[in-house]
Order: sequence, then structure tokens, then C-alpha cells
Amino acid sequence: LPLIAQAQDSRLQMNSLDHLAAKANQTVDVNVDERLMKIAAKVFNDKDPDELQVKKLVEGLKGIYVRSFEFDTEGQYTAADLETIRTQLRGPGWTRMVNVTSKKDGNLEVYLLFNGDAVAGLTVLHTDLKEFTVVNIVGPVDLDKLAKLEGQFGVPELGIEKTKKNDEQ
Repeated sequence: LPLIAQAQDSRLQMNSLDHLAAKANQTVDVNVDERLMKIAAKVFNDKDPDELQVKKLVEGLKGIYVRSFEFDTEGQYTAADLETIRTQLRGPGWTRMVNVTSKKDGNLEVYLLFNGDAVAGLTVLHTDLKEFTVVNIVGPVDLDKLAKLEGQFGVPELGIEKTKKNDEQ
């Protein structure tokens, strides 16, 4: 029951990944809840068009959570570590929208949580031989504005804007 409730509000439980920090040469752990989102939104300048767009995007969000681990050697995380996240993403409402497998660039999965026709959450899972990253955005997500979050609040560069531009050509 707790997993279903958590999946429906789109916040993933990532505590099961904590043990990876001891093996990683670099760890990113971002936990920006709704209270902090409201404070962060006040920091952005309304007169700067880019900052205003980010402010409008984050105002409706309930949180941004990132766990990223980079390792010196391969094989530091297991299929079981990956499965703890994927199991939650099989919950009600979640849909995998993107699945890219590349021997060169690793694997990228993008999941959306739908509430009717609205996107109520987003999760990006990126893995390669020496990296394991989960980005979990909780709340209504405007996919057109999502690229503006790259590089903000610990969200890594995901190539969303570049991919979108390539799709339009």
C-alpha cells in the first residue's frame, strides 16, 4: 500500500540506493521539497525571460529529487538496484515514454505519471557502465518548458531541448 500511494503522488523512494554512495567517486543527492520549491521560486528574477520561465515551471512543482552516482570502475551497482526504481515505475499511472539503449552512451528511460491527460510527474533513469542517475520531478510537468530545468536544482543536462529541435527538423 505505501508504494502505491507514493507512486500516485509521483515521488519515488530512493533510499535503497544510499549504499552506492560508499562506492562512488562522485555523488549527487538533491532533495528539494515543495517548501523549498516555493523559496527557490522567489529567487528567480521576473525581468529575465529565462528565469521567469523557470520560475513559472517550478511554482507548481512539489519537488525535485536527484540521485546520481559516478564510479571509477564498472559493476558498482547491480540489476537489483535498478529494479528497486523500475518496480515503483510500474505502479498505477506511470508510462515509459522513452527507452534508449546505447553501448556508447548508456541507457536512458523516461517515465511520465499521468493524472487524466495531465502529466503529474516525471522520472528519468540514466545508467551506463560507470554511472547511475535517477531524476524524479514531482507535480505537474510542462514538457515544453522542461528543458529549462536542465542545470538547475541538480537536474543534469539531458539533451531535451536538443532532441526536441532535432525532432522538428
